[in-house]
Amino acid sequence: MSSGAIDIDEFEDADADEFAERNDTERIVLFLDEHDDRAWKAATIADRLELETDAVSAILSRLKERGLVRHKRPYWAITDDEDRLQAAYRLHRHHETADEQYGEERLDELKTDEMEPVE
Repeated sequence: MSSGAIDIDEFEDADADEFAERNDTERIVLFLDEHDDRAWKAATIADRLELETDAVSAILSRLKERGLVRHKRPYWAITDDEDRLQAAYRLHRHHETADEQYGEERLDELKTDEMEPVE
């Protein structure tokens, strides 16, 4: 989303909260990373970032599946796996750069059957 514009078909096909969620995920990861000396309740993260608690909980659950956050009910913290976190940051930056340079439609054209999906 860093390019400031998207294709109208992507806009039309997206769910109402899809774009806000992308930005919210980044905000949550950055918040937890900047406050890596503490573990937080989802409601507290939501309050600090002015987000809905249910949305934060859903995002945190997805981040946990990807190994980017740790969870001990009811608290959440950024992963202690520095390599995994750095890899996620690098992948995110590469994706933003490629999207800005080539656009999402061009990237779809470049895909081949031999390409592995990225999680």
